[in-house]
Amino acid sequence: MHIFVASAFHVAAASASALIALVVGLAAGLAFRWSERDRSRLESQPEPLVPPGVAAVLQVLRSSAVLLDPSDAVVKASPAAHAMGLVRGQRLVPEELTGIARQVRRDGEIRQVELELQRGPLGQDTLAVSVRVAPLGAQLVLVLVEDRTEARRVDAVRRDFVANVSHELKTPVGALSLLAEAVLSASDDPDAVRRFAGRMQKEAHRLTNLVQDLIDLSRVQGDDPLAKAVAVDLAEVVAAARERVAEVAEARQIELVASGAEDVRVLGDLGQLTTAIGNLVENAVNYSPDRTKVVVSVRIEGDLAEVSVTDQGVGIPDQDLNRIFERFYRVDPARSRVTGGTGLGLAIVKHIAATHGGDVSVWSVEGAGSTFTLRLPVAQGAPVSELEPTHSQPIRITTGSRTT
Repeated sequence: MHIFVASAFHVAAASASALIALVVGLAAGLAFRWSERDRSRLESQPEPLVPPGVAAVLQVLRSSAVLLDPSDAVVKASPAAHAMGLVRGQRLVPEELTGIARQVRRDGEIRQVELELQRGPLGQDTLAVSVRVAPLGAQLVLVLVEDRTEARRVDAVRRDFVANVSHELKTPVGALSLLAEAVLSASDDPDAVRRFAGRMQKEAHRLTNLVQDLIDLSRVQGDDPLAKAVAVDLAEVVAAARERVAEVAEARQIELVASGAEDVRVLGDLGQLTTAIGNLVENAVNYSPDRTKVVVSVRIEGDLAEVSVTDQGVGIPDQDLNRIFERFYRVDPARSRVTGGTGLGLAIVKHIAATHGGDVSVWSVEGAGSTFTLRLPVAQGAPVSELEPTHSQPIRITTGSRTT
């Protein structure tokens, strides 16, 4: 009996041990499988394409920064890159930058180049930029673009101003010197003194106009109108241009007519645009015969606003059409002396048009009149209330100083 009980006890103990071992084994197996499942789930999750912290850095960079993935799609772009117009949708717009990014992706070498990128849909004005492209990790390419246009503009203004002053001021200054000597030698002849004094007054007026034009040209070259662009109502600009020449036009019985679309707005600087259109209207009046008509019309062609100034004046010879926008170029130097022209008015118009992303062109028939057309991109994509013009003052212009 005792032997049977002892044997049963041992059997029960062995069964319990086996059961415990089985439970422990099952638990260990389940734990292993759960661990393997978690590990495979973690391994199956892709690593983030943009490293942590990079996006935050892009937001505070002053330079324009763009991250490209292996397919050249934009993964991330800084606000400055969008403002400069480097990114459109998910693509990097300038083909030059995309080509450099592909080279960096192939060989992994950091590249730094100086480029000129087109500024707008029209004209030849460009942005001067310094570009640095580098690989970022195994998949991304970082493109850094620094706008150097303003620095280049300041250097060009300085060089041009010195060159223009040395070239153009010699004639009136020399004339004043000779006339002053003539006055001294004719001090005992009142009639001669009055005659020489009148010529000195004309030369002084010409010198004043020339200095003012040089200052105006330097000013528009030194300012970037799109950096502080506002919505400018072209009707307001045309009205200001007509008002500026109204007295001269009335005295010569020249009719000023405004026509075309209303409530047309463009992005830019109010003062510069007033100067540009005012120059065209003033030229039309100065080169028109008495009792004729000058028409200023505004219309929209697609995404562009066109301001045309048409006169019934002397016209421009074919050989001069390609040169009238050059600085100091005059179609008729003798007539420019009569009107007080300096040859800078149309050069200023051309520069203002280019820096606003537009252009200016001319159609003319000698003896039948001319039509100057200023084209500018229409303001789109922002409420008018956010783009109300600031009190930008137009450049001061002396009547008659804006002729070719």
